[in-house]
Amino acid sequence: MTLLQVRNLEVTYPGGVAAVRGVDLRLAAGQKLGVAGESGCGKSTLALALLRLLPAGTRVGGEVLLDGEDVLTMRWGQVRAVRWAGASIVFQGAMHSLNPVHRVGDQIAEPILLHRKATPAVAKKQAGELLERVGLPAARATAYPHELSGGQRQRVMIAMALACAPRLIIADEPTTALDVMIQAQILRLIEQLVAEQDLGLIMISHDLAVLADTCDRLAVMYAGRVVEEGPARTVYEDALHPYAKALSAAFPRIGDPASRFAPRGLPGDPPDPAALPSGCAFHPRCPVALDVCAVDDQELREAGAGRRAACVRVQATVPGPAATAEDARSGT
Repeated sequence: MTLLQVRNLEVTYPGGVAAVRGVDLRLAAGQKLGVAGESGCGKSTLALALLRLLPAGTRVGGEVLLDGEDVLTMRWGQVRAVRWAGASIVFQGAMHSLNPVHRVGDQIAEPILLHRKATPAVAKKQAGELLERVGLPAARATAYPHELSGGQRQRVMIAMALACAPRLIIADEPTTALDVMIQAQILRLIEQLVAEQDLGLIMISHDLAVLADTCDRLAVMYAGRVVEEGPARTVYEDALHPYAKALSAAFPRIGDPASRFAPRGLPGDPPDPAALPSGCAFHPRCPVALDVCAVDDQELREAGAGRRAACVRVQATVPGPAATAEDARSGT
């Protein structure tokens, strides 16, 4: 059953800055979708747009269907309820999200009081239970954020996200500031919670390796668009779009001397969203660009079982049924 469906989502900041351009995504309950890309590619804007958390003056178009209802056309009262009971966000950097002068238990209890109309005693009890669910003693509810480690604060953020039993969790770079061991613990915790509660998860990261290990599917964004989408491990190990290939190759693989001693990167930076190049936005950095890439933009197209890619070379190398039959007859 489809939990979230995004159709032709467009986000333009004041001044004509096109941060998200025609994104289509689908997520089922119990499914984990990773969204990857460099800084400035539109990942966080996409996350904020899903729950209408963008600043005033931002133009948003398209549809964001959560359980069949369009979040973008809801009244503010409905949106306010959806932000906790329907979907919630775990932001990057817990210290930027937690109030330093309030105990963490009170901060977890606050949405329970407001949205579930619980009594203070019940909200306090549930806050302790949520802390235990994410691997912290209920007694830590009396701690202030600065009294907790980075990993513990991130667990508190996850507990807050679960406070009103949402069906969708959006995790925006939830482990960036953590060391490798704590990062692994947080990722396993998120996976466990998704499986136990049949949640939908959108995890945003610049790290394809993390997403490939954690998510079922992976969408790679560049200049506000999804340029490749498919099974997470397949996209990571055998990307079709040149940008997705470069992003994957930027991470050395354990046990692979070639990537260890000669890690590959990608020169340059993503384009300014306010001044996108003509044609395919990636063509100025693309090592295999054709002349047509500077003229014609590329839409996502089918590229094999459960895969889509937006590249003219993928169109030329992935045959349709008729071409496949003809190839078989000609022996190619």
